[in-house]
Order: sequence, then structure tokens, then C-alpha cells
Amino acid sequence: MLGDPLTIEPLRLTDVDIERLAEEDLRFGDLTTRVLGIGGKPGRMTFTARQNLILSGASEAVRLLRRLGVTVSYAGNSGEPFAAGALLLEATGSAASLHGGWKIAQTLMEWASGVATETNEIVKAARAVAPCIGVFCTRKSVPFTRQLSLKAILAGGAEIHRLGLSDTVMLFPEHRAFLDTPTDLRPAIAHLKRQVPERSVMIEVTSEDEAVGAAEALADVIQLEKFEPASARRVVNSIRRREDGRPVIAAAGGITAGNAAAFAAAGVDALVTSSPFQARPLDIKVVIEPI
Repeated sequence: MLGDPLTIEPLRLTDVDIERLAEEDLRFGDLTTRVLGIGGKPGRMTFTARQNLILSGASEAVRLLRRLGVTVSYAGNSGEPFAAGALLLEATGSAASLHGGWKIAQTLMEWASGVATETNEIVKAARAVAPCIGVFCTRKSVPFTRQLSLKAILAGGAEIHRLGLSDTVMLFPEHRAFLDTPTDLRPAIAHLKRQVPERSVMIEVTSEDEAVGAAEALADVIQLEKFEPASARRVVNSIRRREDGRPVIAAAGGITAGNAAAFAAAGVDALVTSSPFQARPLDIKVVIEPI
């Protein structure tokens, strides 16, 4: 991870983003360190896991610490599992630089690793039942955390469902409410396929009948919104797949580590979830000591 992040790191934060993180905490300096007069003394800082986790946020922590003049000698890789007690990051520098970056780096890693670890729990639960099932996270991240959130879910083993409104065709009931024939899916899906033929047409449905109708209207992806696993199974069993394997059937809404296995057992092709974005931050121990 200590190599060149420009060539290996997706969704990389800009230098301006890193500067902004430092600015939030350090604009007026560190009063305690300054008044004690200890800022120039050398020290070492270590970050260790207090529980098993999937690491995320470490590369941002490294860049932040380096920006403050800290030398990072070790940092774990994003997506790497660590057991409780394992070293996650080690750095040396002046007491002023270490204290300046301490809480920002710790908060970054605790929050992002919480998202990554929760994502991984969903992935593991689903793939224990269906090894090839896709797990995707939505764009419903905490505002202003989109890049960090998406990096964390990738670290946890999931993929990105939608980056934003412009990258996929997703037909929601809220769109259909404005159409001349809201319950007739064929004209809307046919129109979308004509207008953007290079894109798959995804459609969200809220009932089993709608799901069957979407398949008959040649939707490419059918997203089952807030279905129970038994209802999802009935949809899977009632829809005839086309020669290309479509439609893809995805379960969405309320997917967690607790029910991911049940939906996987129902036979859906993919799970779509937002729950990792509400994950509890994990606990990372930080020790700063003189050298």
C-alpha cells in the first residue's frame, strides 16, 4: 500500500480532499501541544485493531500523516483482514505532527473499516450459500462521503450498484407515475431500449405480478424492492430466462448480514444493499510514545 496510489488505488481522494480533512482539525493549531512545549520531540505512533476487521481508510490516513510531516513505516492494505491485536499502521515524527494527525487518521480508519467489515459480513453470508451471487451497494452513502464509502464497500468485497443517476438506466415506480400508462411496462421499456440501446434497462418492482410483467416486457434487470425471501423465490421460479440469461433478478431493500443467506437461497442473482453505510465505526487503538 506504500507504493504509488495513483496507479493502484480506485476512487482516490484528491490532495485537496486530504488537505480539507487536516483543515477541519488543525486550522488553529494544537493548543495543548503548543502550550506544553513538546511539539519538537520525536515520537512513534501505532494503530492496532481491537477486534477482527476488514481494513479501509488506511491509504487516506497515510497520505494525511505524510502531509503533516510524519514518516509512515508500515500500513496495512485496503481490503485486508486483520485479527484483534494486529498492527494496522506505524509511523514516526515530531510530537506536534503525530498529535496533529492522530484523531483524524484514527477516525478515518475506524469509520471506513466499519463499513468494509459490515459489507464483508453480507458478502460472506450470501456466498456461503451461493458462491457466485453478486453483492452491490447503492449510492445512499452518508452525504459528502461517497468516495470513501464506495472504497470501503469495495474493500469489503462488494461492488458498486450505481455511481449516480447518469451511469445506468433505472426505471423506478416514481418514474412510471408520470407516464401515460403507468402500469403497462412494455412501452416504457421498449422506449428506453430504443433510445439507449447500449445500456441495460433496470426496473424496480414492488410486487410479484410486476416482476413477471417486467420480465415479459424484456427488462434486463429486475430489482425486487423489499420482498421477503419466500416471495423472491416465487419470482425466481416463475420467470423464464431468455437465451442470454436475462433478466437478472436482484433483491433490494433491507438486505443485511442477517438475511443475506436467505435471499441467496431463494435463487436471486444479486443483492443490492445500503446497510453497510450505517455500520458502527470499529475501535482502533492508538498509542503515541516518545522515542
